Amino acid sequence: MLSISLLVLLHEGGHFLFAKLFGIRVEKFYLFFDPYFSLFKFKPKNSDTTYGIGWLPLGGYCKISGMIDESFDTDQMKQPAQPWEFRTKPAWQRLLVMVGGVLVNFITAMVIYIMILFSWGESYVPTRNMHLGMCFNDEAKALGLRDGDVLVGTNLGEFKGFNANMFRDLSEAKRVDIIRGGKEMSVAMPGDLNLLTMLKNEPKFVEPLIPNSIDSVLPGTPAAALHLQKGMKIVALNGKSISSFNQFKYQMGVLSDRMAVAKTAADSLKVRNITLVVEANGAKDTLKTTLTPQLQLGFAPPQLYSLYEPVTKDYGFLESIPAGIKYGIEVLAGYVDDLKYVFSSDGAKSLGGFGTIGSLFPPTWDWYMFWNMTAFLSIILAFMNILPIPALDGGHVLFLIYEMVTGRKPSENFLIKAEYVGFGLVFLLLIVANLNDILRWLGYM
Repeated sequence: MLSISLLVLLHEGGHFLFAKLFGIRVEKFYLFFDPYFSLFKFKPKNSDTTYGIGWLPLGGYCKISGMIDESFDTDQMKQPAQPWEFRTKPAWQRLLVMVGGVLVNFITAMVIYIMILFSWGESYVPTRNMHLGMCFNDEAKALGLRDGDVLVGTNLGEFKGFNANMFRDLSEAKRVDIIRGGKEMSVAMPGDLNLLTMLKNEPKFVEPLIPNSIDSVLPGTPAAALHLQKGMKIVALNGKSISSFNQFKYQMGVLSDRMAVAKTAADSLKVRNITLVVEANGAKDTLKTTLTPQLQLGFAPPQLYSLYEPVTKDYGFLESIPAGIKYGIEVLAGYVDDLKYVFSSDGAKSLGGFGTIGSLFPPTWDWYMFWNMTAFLSIILAFMNILPIPALDGGHVLFLIYEMVTGRKPSENFLIKAEYVGFGLVFLLLIVANLNDILRWLGYM
């Protein structure tokens, strides 16, 4: 809520800034929407603007006089045009007012990335250094990759770290370079893998191999009741041999599939009752327990940064400026490239609403992650708003460019109808995205 509220205020502040700069009256400046009533509002003395906080947390708005927007204030448009209104200003000024919000969000993202690099530097584990190897799913193995291989790079370049950019390169690569058994070699790739499928499948196309040892145990869980401790290894689950945490996670996925088709409480309980073989100091012990209703045992495996020494690069302030801008542009380019998957059936199912946004943030406060995700959301907010859809900033920009090129302004009746259509499309997208979140929570997706 803090992240989105900050970005909404900055976005609307961009519109506000340019409107005031050109002498356009701003009637309302709101965080969240306020149908029927506001949680808070005030109007400074000698000001034309009412500032407030609405009760519907779906964004915010800046109501500009003489403009057809989401307020649908058609009565105002029937009155004689006034010199302080948006509609009486030159097209280039109206254009800057409309792109102001997007511009501020882009600048905000770049500034945050610059300050992240200056404050924390850049840390990552080069894939070349992951000597324990990686695990691959059936799709990857069909291409010639094997568990234990270490991915180094592709014909597009060497991998920097295990991240989304690595998956993007793999999806487009004609060749992947690996280390197998200490020897460097290459495996041919098709060059047109579906990135969404690579990330969405369980198991994923590739994951770092994580040892099957226990790093920590959560109190009050089945693992704690079994007295599992740091350093112990889980070597079997329900008779299935386990040599890595990846295999443990796969077997837990099998249990999840069985739970999904369980019809009675007794069936569910049968799935939750498991048998473990645990190894400690060379000795093995067979244990029985009942998982939580969410199929949780209650332990955490070793983290990647505890297995490998990360490479850290520090940036001086002047160094961080071009590096932060470059990183921000790379994030934007990756996001834009991934949008092509939205128009597939799997892509539509992958859309998420407020629940998905919330899940991007860690469960405990982390300033680095907060600012990193805020910058990412700022880029998303900017790009989505500049799309040429009526009701979004990009729709207004499209009509203004048409006016500047042709010298003819679209009729107010047309703009009102376009606004309704655009608002309907945006609202439908909002419903679909949040419905997907609900269906995932219920276990249907």
